[in-house]
Amino acid sequence: MKIVLAYSGGLDTSVILKWLQLQYKAEVIAFCADVGQEEELDEVPGKAKATGASKCYIVDLVEEFASDFIYPMIQANAIYEGQYFLGTSIARPLIAKAHIEIARKEGAEAVAHGATGKGNDQCRFELTYAALAPELKVIAPWREWNFEGRADLIAFAKEHGINVKSVIAKPYSSDRNLLHISFEAGVLEDPWSEPDESMFVLSVSPEKAPDKPEYIEIEFEKGNAVALKTEADASAKPLTPGQMMKALNKLGGKHGVGRVDMVENRFVGMKSRGVYETPGGTILEFAHRQIESLTMDRETMHLRDGLIPRYAEMIYNGFWYAPEREALQALISESQKTVSGTVRLKLYKGNLITAGRKSPLSLYQADVASMEADHGAYNQADAGGFIRLNGLRLRARAAVQGAPVIARESSMREG
Repeated sequence: MKIVLAYSGGLDTSVILKWLQLQYKAEVIAFCADVGQEEELDEVPGKAKATGASKCYIVDLVEEFASDFIYPMIQANAIYEGQYFLGTSIARPLIAKAHIEIARKEGAEAVAHGATGKGNDQCRFELTYAALAPELKVIAPWREWNFEGRADLIAFAKEHGINVKSVIAKPYSSDRNLLHISFEAGVLEDPWSEPDESMFVLSVSPEKAPDKPEYIEIEFEKGNAVALKTEADASAKPLTPGQMMKALNKLGGKHGVGRVDMVENRFVGMKSRGVYETPGGTILEFAHRQIESLTMDRETMHLRDGLIPRYAEMIYNGFWYAPEREALQALISESQKTVSGTVRLKLYKGNLITAGRKSPLSLYQADVASMEADHGAYNQADAGGFIRLNGLRLRARAAVQGAPVIARESSMREG
């Protein structure tokens, strides 16, 4: 039997690699996805082979991650439960897709992953396998073996001579990619406990951010960020999606932008506490919303906005490669055809402040919106009929049921 394992070189997947060989008497091929975690991956192949892997693939997915996954999600302004920018969620379907490609290339019968039986990632990986490669057997060791926690894994590693740089007392777990870094478990399992400042990687605290604000400009074409102008550059610089995310991560991190601490609802049913750093994604989503405000039709925007919670839930739960997400993405893509222009932002101590927006496709009409004379562009007298027609059903209800009773404020007393 030949198995391709999604491998990182950490404790869990190192133990899984050896366990698969012993449990399934299988040839195990390691696959490591580079999704912008900024880790040194040169040592991963040697580590995998030392643990018994017959081969190890490292696949660069950074630009594909940005262009085909992050950018379409930003077009939808997707945020789960009003706070989470879906950094881990959106990476999993891409990793699983690449996992399948390696398995097919190698003629493997099965794929294996290191997601636990309590988390969301098992759903995200396996729903992608189901959609794209239903013929492959899926092995999830955390749902099969008798190990109960990290102490058992470390003991197994020592027994089998696996070199892992892990300790039982690690205070939390983390996951990093181009869009964010997440922290959970360990000391963070107490929702009342404030994260220690030393934990953060991508951003400084707002208190330690520069005292001087910094201005940037982001250019959009059809809902996608294509160029960036900073105070260090005289003109806007065209950037690929991957380059844009890296540049915005540095800018946002410098100014303490993008930290989130939340208790979220996992797909499997439990609540969990997560702490996130998403500096670049926070800037990009905010800027995208600003250019949409200038260029997107009202009813189109409201329709799309009404679907954001459902769209975000699809990604969070693992349904990226599902017909409902693909259909909704088509609507979102259609809505973005006019979302082009430039947004100017001020970054200051964890805050994003809009300093301006402009577009050749702007729907904003100053002569209509002006409180001054509009020279016939808008007849204020027309508003009376508009209000009477919209109030027709309210008057009809009042005629039948009587006007709703208005509770008096305690401060309103008869004299």
